[in-house]
Amino acid sequence: MSEAATPVRANLPEFSVSEIAGALKRVVEDTFPFVRVRGEISNLKFHSSGHVYFDLKDEKACLNAVIWRGTAQKLRVRPDHGLEVVCTGRVSTYAGSSRYQLIVEQVELAGLGALMAMLEERKKKLAAEGLFAAERKKPLPYLPTVIGVITSPTGAVIRDIMHRLNDRFPRRVLLWPVPVQGDRAAGEVAAAIKGFNALKADGPLPIPDVLIVARGGGSIEDLMAFNEEVVVRAVAESRIPLISAVGHETDTTLIDLVADRRAPTPTAAAEMAVPVRAELLSQTMDLERRYLRAFSRAMSERRQKLVSLARVLPRAEQLFAPPRQRLDIASDKLGNALHRNLVSHRTHFLESAALLRPRPIKRHIEVSLQRTDVLGRRLSQSHRTHLAAARKRFESLARILESVSYKAVLSRGFALVRGEDGGLKRAASAVKPGERLELSFADGQRTAVAEGTPAPKAPKKPVTQGGSQGSLL
Repeated sequence: MSEAATPVRANLPEFSVSEIAGALKRVVEDTFPFVRVRGEISNLKFHSSGHVYFDLKDEKACLNAVIWRGTAQKLRVRPDHGLEVVCTGRVSTYAGSSRYQLIVEQVELAGLGALMAMLEERKKKLAAEGLFAAERKKPLPYLPTVIGVITSPTGAVIRDIMHRLNDRFPRRVLLWPVPVQGDRAAGEVAAAIKGFNALKADGPLPIPDVLIVARGGGSIEDLMAFNEEVVVRAVAESRIPLISAVGHETDTTLIDLVADRRAPTPTAAAEMAVPVRAELLSQTMDLERRYLRAFSRAMSERRQKLVSLARVLPRAEQLFAPPRQRLDIASDKLGNALHRNLVSHRTHFLESAALLRPRPIKRHIEVSLQRTDVLGRRLSQSHRTHLAAARKRFESLARILESVSYKAVLSRGFALVRGEDGGLKRAASAVKPGERLELSFADGQRTAVAEGTPAPKAPKKPVTQGGSQGSLL
């Protein structure tokens, strides 16, 4: 065999595929134990096992990435297609497909633009569900008895709120302490809102009439807890009206959009929650004065109306004269009618008795006569009873008539003046000189002539009820 045909053996070690894969894995993991990689998410896949697979890419390269289920549940930023992020983790290899990949431990948004894009996308999603609709917002109570405050117990926010409430209208305040930034902030704020709504009416703590979620100012990253979906949904589900007071006036978070009222500062939230006590007292006193004036005016109008109605009412003698006359007529007719009725029945009975045979019905006639006597006595007794009741009613009406009659006034020394035509003279100007007047006193009447021009001739002896008397004037 020639030298050219002799096989050449390289002086190299021989490795299996698994050995090469393992060696590469150790080299890669030792070289890149902990790195931060910036890129855009693509080919995102949420596996049924809970793991998340995606690619990180830039203009020139692409890097496979994976987030294990336990880590994915704790992420603050949820991966999304096209989102630019900074992923923190370690580089490793996957021998099954001869590729290297990034084992992600933490995901952060890459810059403010990416953060704002994510917030805008979340805002559109929640708005589409109707969480920001105006018709869902509840009115605030005018004067709450208990106010629930959700904020940090150590910051200046709670002191500002308490100070403002004490200045305007002191109320009972229940504080639910929570962190206002950091990984735990969103979950605890949402839990506090749900906790206040879960209080029982008969429990040891009263149910607040209004809630205030408050935090001081800060960067958009500091306020991210109040942009989380869990907080927004907790506010939307709250049965208690809620005021959002997060950040300064220029800061806007998603909780501001879903809250029933948005306050520019925590101090302004306290002002929205309660009215000014002094102003409320002044308003109450003003309403009291207006009520008294209205009541006095209404009473005066009703008094004037009552006086006007009294003027057009008929006099007492005119009011009671027709019933009294009807009573007199009925009383006169009652006795005669009863007597005629008795005579008619007796006559009819006697006529019937004469037609009957005397011997067979003798006993019947005797019984009938006895019964007739009994009926006659009962009729007489009924007549007397009816007359007595009518007399009592008449006397009662007479007493009422006397109490309202003008004659009672005449008995106190007054006189009723009538002219020749019988009309009343209510004023001196209505009497003409020389006019013949008729004066009515309590015990009778007299005639007089008014002083002035010669009076018309009158009978020498006028006939009056109480005798004759010459002119008084």
